[in-house]
Amino acid sequence: MIQTTVQVEGMACSMCEAHVNDAIRKAFPVKKVTSSAKKGTTVILSEEALDVAEVKRTIDATGYTFCGMKQEAAKGGLLSRFF
Repeated sequence: MIQTTVQVEGMACSMCEAHVNDAIRKAFPVKKVTSSAKKGTTVILSEEALDVAEVKRTIDATGYTFCGMKQEAAKGGLLSRFF
């Protein structure tokens, strides 16, 4: 599992967060996506690494601004210790 953290500028409320989340869900096969206007981030969990250019295009198309991203192996949850 890959955790991608995207810096997004311009989100101001929960509707902004939902708009970004919906755009990501439509563009990529993700397991989970959450955005925080307060932190200016969108965190995406996916099976495969995401293409930076495609993420930038998707975020920018929403009217918000892509400011960078990092990808890393997602930290396992409680059950990952047993499997």
